[in-house]
Amino acid sequence: MTWSNAIRQSHRWLSIIFTLTVAANFAAMAFGEPPAWIVYSPLPSLFLLLFSGLYMFALPYVRRNV
Repeated sequence: MTWSNAIRQSHRWLSIIFTLTVAANFAAMAFGEPPAWIVYSPLPSLFLLLFSGLYMFALPYVRRNV
């Protein structure tokens, strides 16, 4: 598996993790004020999604110029 395919696959799994943590966040808010660790739990996967998404966005432009 190449780096590009590995990053693409990890981006897919990160999106699933992010979606589940956001859903858990909303479910916890339905029962009152959730703890801080639930509120901030989507952030690590969101930042990883940002970096992998920017990589995949720039990849065609970098390959075109090489």
